[in-house]
Amino acid sequence: MTANTNFEINLASKPFRRERAENALLAAICAALGCSFLVLLTLFLQTRSSAADLRKHIEAENRTLQRLQAQQQKFSNILRRPQNADVFSQSVFLNELIARRGVSWTRVFEDLGTVLPNNMRLLAIRLPQVPKEDASGTNRVQLDMVVGSEKPDAVITLLKKLQESSLFGAAAVMTQAPPTQNDPLYKYRVRVAYAQKL
Repeated sequence: MTANTNFEINLASKPFRRERAENALLAAICAALGCSFLVLLTLFLQTRSSAADLRKHIEAENRTLQRLQAQQQKFSNILRRPQNADVFSQSVFLNELIARRGVSWTRVFEDLGTVLPNNMRLLAIRLPQVPKEDASGTNRVQLDMVVGSEKPDAVITLLKKLQESSLFGAAAVMTQAPPTQNDPLYKYRVRVAYAQKL
């Protein structure tokens, strides 16, 4: 009596594996890497093109700057001539005078009123330098003022308020004088940067 048995025999040297899913995953990864490479290559070419345009723009600006510097040198040479010295000094004087008249003293006193402590008086003030306009259109000047107070600690309050104000900048006490028999006030000469919009 013979037994009827079915045996499955794999004659392959390597056992059967399911490689279709792995191949699909590897193909997807290769496609993603290929897309990333194309995106990076496009970005590289665009950056290279914009860098070339920027270099051309910088070269054009440098040529303009050299041309303007040559013109300025030519005009400076004309102004340095002895026959033009009087006209040049007169124009400098007039420009300084116009700039000084552009400062509103009413506005200066109003702005100082916001920072002066109640127990301090403004005794003298002057504008030692011509205003210079910065990039924001604000005229920066140095105010030289003499203030007086019956208490010496009032000047510390003044310096703090000047420092915190957006209109005033760094302040420095140049000189100080104690009270005398004729004048009972402590006097301080203070120099401070001041910004006034004209």
